[in-house]
Amino acid sequence: MAFTYDLELERIIAEIKRSKAKKVCIQLPDGLKTKATTLVDKIKSKTKADIHIWIGSNFGACDVPQQLSKLKFDLIINFGHSKI
Repeated sequence: MAFTYDLELERIIAEIKRSKAKKVCIQLPDGLKTKATTLVDKIKSKTKADIHIWIGSNFGACDVPQQLSKLKFDLIINFGHSKI
């Protein structure tokens, strides 16, 4: 399945490798959640990270759930509409 938009997968993979992240959370807006398994498969094929998808609601970069800090992720990747 090909993506019709640029999710910057190579940038994500490079950051996971650069930071040596072992436990990564990806937060997607509802419209991209159907692509989650494809996204995880592509990232896992190039890194050794344990990838988790946050399935709760996501209303942008300012909406990082408080619960994530308790789960001790090494890296949180948030897909939103604007750069921050």
